Amino acid sequence: MNQDELKQIVGREAVNYIQDGMTVGLGTGSTVKHLVEALGKRVQTENLNIVGVPTSNRTAKRAKELGITIKDIDQVDHIDLTIDGADQIDEHYQGIKGGGIAHLREKIVAINSRKNIWIVDESKLTKQLGSFPLPVEVIPYGSQQLFKKFKKRGYNPKFRMDGDRFILTHSKNYIIDLGLGKIGDPHKLAKNLKDMTGVVEHGLFLDIVNTIIVGHANGTEVIKAR
Repeated sequence: MNQDELKQIVGREAVNYIQDGMTVGLGTGSTVKHLVEALGKRVQTENLNIVGVPTSNRTAKRAKELGITIKDIDQVDHIDLTIDGADQIDEHYQGIKGGGIAHLREKIVAINSRKNIWIVDESKLTKQLGSFPLPVEVIPYGSQQLFKKFKKRGYNPKFRMDGDRFILTHSKNYIIDLGLGKIGDPHKLAKNLKDMTGVVEHGLFLDIVNTIIVGHANGTEVIKAR
């Protein structure tokens, strides 16, 4: 199976964790797209009563097209389960997210959820985080100064660009990707980044996920993380 087929099987597997009456956080990305499609079919065929809390405009748009009821996070009193993808997961089940620039919203939804499931293909698993660039959302004002500080610390920063334009997040901020190679202590790095004025949020998702569904060529693997 190719990578997209692996994403399809984990998306379809994850929809089985959604039950009637749930409020569900809906993540962002190519793997979650398959989850949303499968959930839309269940809503249409089983008359499933679901409220979706999307983490991006793309997810919200597609979910609405499929007949899934959508609400903003501030319109619900709880989230039963959030299902999202991940860009990288290490052997301790810590993750990096933000390749799709939605990690601020994704983290807000995740930390307000009772349970979190990540759905990934096997290429996302690694022994140690860092080979995937770590996204850091920063406010535009003073971003060049932050960039210089990142460079001085040896973080190998790079602004996320579209040609000569800065790519903007949902909150109209910039993304600086850190080319760290290896992250020896993710918790220490997370604290250091959050302590820097101008940093809105980083892409380290630590001690968050409960279950990981991994797509392999021979089927799916379900990992209980915590």
